[in-house]
Amino acid sequence: MKTLVIATTNPGKVKEISRLLAGLSLNILSLADFPAIPQVEETGSTFTENAIIKARHAAKYTGEMSLADDSGLEVDALDGKPGIQSSRFAGPGATDAQRNKLLLSLLKDTPDEKRTARFHCVVAIASPSGETQIFDGVCEGLITREPRGAHGFGYDPVFFVPEYGKTMAELPPEVKNEISHRAKAVKASLCFGSFFGAEADSR
Repeated sequence: MKTLVIATTNPGKVKEISRLLAGLSLNILSLADFPAIPQVEETGSTFTENAIIKARHAAKYTGEMSLADDSGLEVDALDGKPGIQSSRFAGPGATDAQRNKLLLSLLKDTPDEKRTARFHCVVAIASPSGETQIFDGVCEGLITREPRGAHGFGYDPVFFVPEYGKTMAELPPEVKNEISHRAKAVKASLCFGSFFGAEADSR
């Protein structure tokens, strides 16, 4: 059985990606299983650059095929922010609730029709030799005026999906795993041979 390392210690992200990979013959680990690995610096200026940095770092230090994603929320009324700063939007150590509170406060005077936003995810899969392939996923929606729902994590409680009339956090996991930005990017990666250990084209 092949091993795949999910290059994160975020338990919510590990759980979500693991669900997407359910049924595959893979031994799935995360960076929590490799506590001695040095922390990677996300020095990229785009989701793609950061995903590649994280995937190659994990593959190098674990010696295993690694999957990393970099994702965030792009709000049109904020000129695409928080973007790659999504997890650091409210400062170091801020909670999901604090980040959502800051976002809603910045949009308090923004009318409903201008609260358009999207979740954008880039997944990178890297081999220990550094060969890498990338995949994109996007989910369009609107920012609500208050958090709703108990599922998911991050900005899910304030991200409204018009097709379902609910926030991402109100959707059951099986529905979110069909429509989310991360689901789309991970599912795209399943079609690529390197996911199972085949050679990949270098990026």
